[in-house]
Amino acid sequence: MHGKQYGTKARRAAVAVVTAATAALVVTACGPANDEPAAAAGAPSVAATASTAPSTAPAAPVKGGTPSAGPATGTASASAAAAPTCVAGDLKTDAHQAKQRPDGTGIGAAIVAFTNASTHPCTLQGFPTVAGAANGSPEHNAPLQVTHSGSAAPVHLAPGAKAWVKLTFVQVQGEADGYCVSGATPVAYPTLVLGLPGAGAHQVALDDGLFAECDNKVTTTAVLATSPS
Repeated sequence: MHGKQYGTKARRAAVAVVTAATAALVVTACGPANDEPAAAAGAPSVAATASTAPSTAPAAPVKGGTPSAGPATGTASASAAAAPTCVAGDLKTDAHQAKQRPDGTGIGAAIVAFTNASTHPCTLQGFPTVAGAANGSPEHNAPLQVTHSGSAAPVHLAPGAKAWVKLTFVQVQGEADGYCVSGATPVAYPTLVLGLPGAGAHQVALDDGLFAECDNKVTTTAVLATSPS
């Protein structure tokens, strides 16, 4: 509910920011056909190659059986080395607000889940890149400054299994429009584009609200075999 407490003015401000950014991107995208698309805020873009948010495509059935009722989790083990790296088309994504997050009135932290929607096992490993984006046009994005937390290990995903990443933002403070402790203006993104090592880039939206943050910074875990809180 913290995202909703950000206030009507915050949502209007976020919409204004996104609208302005989207309008600028549309103008850029409508340039000469030979021009390369420019990333928002002049930063290098992260191109999304497969997953888009929100994703409603059902996971592919598991050969030789049906998935269990509960969500399967990845395993971090030596067997991961035997499975190929997941490619963009193998994965679908979803995101929700984390239970454990910094104090404030913004999102604070989010959990992004990656589900192996293919019919074969694959492996994920490493830390993601993170960029803010509007709805659609994931190649037009604003990369965030990323700080790594913890260490990385291979995560083996059977068909239907999940792996997770936790993103912790510089929290928005105060009521109404909110403010940043640094004095910067809070920014709200409808989607994020996460790039996984060897596994493509994936656009994801929160199940409720916007990714509101300060200072264009984020701390991220590596891909995890168990869901953080």
